[in-house]
Amino acid sequence: MAVTSAAPVFAQEADSAELATQFGARPSVLDISLSPTGEKIAYIAPGPGSADVLYLADLSGDGTPRAINYLNNPAMHLSRCDFATEERLICDIEGISTIDGVLAGYSRVVSIAADGSDMRVLTARDSFRALGARQDGGSVIALDAPGKQNSVLMTRQYVPETMTGTRLSNQSSGLGVDAVDVTNGNTQVVERPDRETAAYVADDTGAVRLRIVRPFDNLGRYTGETRYYFRPATGGGWQKFSTDLVSFKPVAVDSAQNIAYAYGKAGDYDAIYEVPLEGAAAPVLLSSREGVDIDQLLRIGRQRRVVGASFATEKRQIVYFDEDLGSLASKLEHALPGNPLITITDASADEQLLLVIASSDTDPGTTYLLDRRTNELSPLLSLREQLDGRDMAPMQPVSFPAADGTMIPAYLTMPLGGEATGKAIVMPHGGPSSRDEWGFDWLVQFFAARGYAVLQPNYRGSSGYGSAWFGHNGFQSWDIAIGDVNDAGRWLLSEGIATPEKLAIVGWSYGGYAALQSQVVAPDLYQAVAAIAPVADLENLVDEARRYTTAGTVARFVGEGPHVDAGSPAQHADRFAAPVYLTHGTLDLNVSVNQSRLMARRLRDAGKTVTYEEIDGLDHYLDDSNVRRDMLASIDQFLTQALGE
Repeated sequence: MAVTSAAPVFAQEADSAELATQFGARPSVLDISLSPTGEKIAYIAPGPGSADVLYLADLSGDGTPRAINYLNNPAMHLSRCDFATEERLICDIEGISTIDGVLAGYSRVVSIAADGSDMRVLTARDSFRALGARQDGGSVIALDAPGKQNSVLMTRQYVPETMTGTRLSNQSSGLGVDAVDVTNGNTQVVERPDRETAAYVADDTGAVRLRIVRPFDNLGRYTGETRYYFRPATGGGWQKFSTDLVSFKPVAVDSAQNIAYAYGKAGDYDAIYEVPLEGAAAPVLLSSREGVDIDQLLRIGRQRRVVGASFATEKRQIVYFDEDLGSLASKLEHALPGNPLITITDASADEQLLLVIASSDTDPGTTYLLDRRTNELSPLLSLREQLDGRDMAPMQPVSFPAADGTMIPAYLTMPLGGEATGKAIVMPHGGPSSRDEWGFDWLVQFFAARGYAVLQPNYRGSSGYGSAWFGHNGFQSWDIAIGDVNDAGRWLLSEGIATPEKLAIVGWSYGGYAALQSQVVAPDLYQAVAAIAPVADLENLVDEARRYTTAGTVARFVGEGPHVDAGSPAQHADRFAAPVYLTHGTLDLNVSVNQSRLMARRLRDAGKTVTYEEIDGLDHYLDDSNVRRDMLASIDQFLTQALGE
């Protein structure tokens, strides 16, 4: 297999402003899909600032991308587009609005012709009689509704209406499934709505086979319980999984084998099982890996066929259930420069044409079209074209000892050129139900280009390393997690990578919380603290959640007891020794902007040095190239002032 082009190399000299512009730019491909014949691709690319542009390219013609739709609203984003037919796309739009004074997320599904004309909203229309807001605009669970031409199978949220003055009001409530014609919007009910149903799963034939139920308590809040139901292959009513299967979480169905692919435990670690949907046969372990969780199911094509499972050790690996695809991925990995990670992201209806992404720690990635009939591999689009040709700093898996002797896995990226400069950053990941892994990271690479060594610890409480490592993830065991984060800084000092006066900590979301709380625990360790959209007060976190159906879940997650006050950096601003940089978007649904406002106020009241930049109209992820550019420049300037050149 041969690649027909290569990116040019240019000189690496650049000042901070240029680097901030290049690394702060959103990826040049945000989502990409292949048409049923494989003759067309559609992809979402960033426009100016936070705008999204939908492009279509006819590969059977000249292949020139044409913009067919444009969305320019900081509170709304095109999140995904798929080909419903060869001539029509179906796209998801996600946004944030204010409902009765409370921030709320919402989604909508639209259909659009391949030439950009005839856009139709497929989400059920809002009614002035509705007794509530329709936040969930639905999701496509099958691109081909059985027995119906030009129709998809999609979930729909039903909102009851007032009966005053009419006998025609809708009294249905909850989530159902409809077959929706993408050309005219006509619908047919497939599953009647149910208030406590959270999701449905269709098999590869388009039959709805799984129902996931999350019950409410008498106050309308989620109880935290999840129940799974299946429908037999011959049809009929929903049946609950038997009691010996309650520990499994089914996520996909294979109609030919009449089994569900489900997550379950193999010892302390998440694994993938085949769970029979009928009969008395026991679940069969399909894929597991000692030491880490299986955390992804790999699916391709219009039928979302399950072809493998994925996990991350030092680097991400895929176990293919489809031997032909496994062999193909291995050949691609060895044929492309640098032995990159290979991800099959989409396929034509017959799976003879594949969209493939190749990426690595030093390569943001390129999308290729692979023709399995000829073994021809053609490059299509760079995922971050603004960084094409720029050298990146390699990311090295390492481990360091925590205070109690536990070895903590981490990733170390030395400054470009590989020589220690004394300047270093500890960068704890967000979540906290997440982990860092080997691959391209725009934040890490920006700081490496500015001369910093960056260490990313997968502290205890990170996901992916089994139940024991996950522990009381996040806030109830914050002392363990923050202890590991601080030990990451101490390791950088002991190894001579960092000098005491040039060590900083930078984090986003829970990582921002960890950065702030590190000052409460060890105020002399870091000489600068930068926190993006951080949690700052745990009691306030629980209070803010009371306006949402997730209130009980958040309260259980945070817990009760002395750890709540002790683990709230806003309550201990007097302990801070290092200057602090904070930034937060005002439309943040994950972590309220009030968290940063409180932290900044408490630091100022305590006479501490704090810089706070509030971003109006953006959410938790600050998906705006200009905003990200300015944020990188501001943090870089802040660190330079605090640590020196």
